[in-house]
Amino acid sequence: MTVAVVLLSGGLDSTTTLAYALSKGYDVVALTVSYGQRHSRELESAKAVAKHYGLKRHIVMDLDLSFLRTSALTCPDVEVPLRDSAEGIGDDIPVTYVPARNIIMLSLAAGLCETEGGEVIFIGANAIDYSGYPDCRPEFFEAFEKVLRVGTKSGVEGRPIEIKAPILRKSKAEIVKLAKELDAPLHLTWSCYKGGKRACGHCDSCLLRLKGFEEAGYSDPVEYEAGP
Repeated sequence: MTVAVVLLSGGLDSTTTLAYALSKGYDVVALTVSYGQRHSRELESAKAVAKHYGLKRHIVMDLDLSFLRTSALTCPDVEVPLRDSAEGIGDDIPVTYVPARNIIMLSLAAGLCETEGGEVIFIGANAIDYSGYPDCRPEFFEAFEKVLRVGTKSGVEGRPIEIKAPILRKSKAEIVKLAKELDAPLHLTWSCYKGGKRACGHCDSCLLRLKGFEEAGYSDPVEYEAGP
């Protein structure tokens, strides 16, 4: 059975990606990174999702990126932008962008993948209904695969690690539909940037998630403080 490392944040996209990897028969090692984000709700969700699937290996590691003080996700002094609709999301790079986050996460996943004798890294990145992050685009992943081919032992020995992003070109509605088909535990997931007992309903992540569920024709099982 082929070993695959799955980056698991606890959100809709990464949970759907985990469900997809498992459906394809991979021996999954899940990696969750506590990087100093402004709340722990998504970490709790990641643990709950891993427990739901009975994963034998779920690594939760601490990596304090709070020194990246331009991001609303790592600096409490930067406010999370709130909107009344999803219109305009993705037109520019928002303050919720964490500098080089996917470069860092994929590097950690690559090291783990080599250690575990794996061949594949799965990441729940999306380039359609997304917040405009530059490290969620197809060209980024193509470039990073080149880095892995020349910068890792497995790569130079002719066994390059492959990056799979199965929802990269799907709309949020298509992601929700795929998650439903795979019976992913969406009730355990968390997407809101602000944390709290209930999702805020007005940050970019909440709005894109709500848009996806509405267009897919399903009700979101997560509770919200308010809707758009």
